[in-house]
Amino acid sequence: MVTRETVASEHGSAMAHDSSDARIWAAVGEVADPEVPVLTIADLGVLRDVRREGDEVVVTITPTYSGCPAMDLIRHEVELTLNYLGVEGRVETVLSPAWTTDWMSDAGKAKLVEYGIAPPTGKRAVDGPIPLTLTVRCPLCGSPDTSELSRFGSTSCKSLWRCNACREPFDHFKNL
Repeated sequence: MVTRETVASEHGSAMAHDSSDARIWAAVGEVADPEVPVLTIADLGVLRDVRREGDEVVVTITPTYSGCPAMDLIRHEVELTLNYLGVEGRVETVLSPAWTTDWMSDAGKAKLVEYGIAPPTGKRAVDGPIPLTLTVRCPLCGSPDTSELSRFGSTSCKSLWRCNACREPFDHFKNL
């Protein structure tokens, strides 16, 4: 079984599993998110598992939220990738545990900034009060002087903000 935890770090450490499994994980992990195309499903943490069941490879994905419209396209792209690799496989969608922005990679968060979207900050609170976001650093000029315009942005997992310094609007990927 190949999971996020067993895949080599971005710095090239050795892998402790079959190289063909690593090849499958790497190829499937490069499937782009259709809503934020600079991110891969590995960057997002949507790719949860790649395992073998007999002669079949099972790829497990978890949507960013249960009604995410991008999941059908992601599933299709993963199936096409498996087919391209000549691998018999299927895709499972798992809703529990629920996806969290804690699963996003640091590289993915950096890609968001480069793309002009403020990444989620901090860790999701498991218990206790829900943290309130008072300000988000502008991904364009870096100013913390920003205002939320709408709790919902271009997709349900983003909110719309405006920088009071450079006056530009931007999306913020919500902490979920």
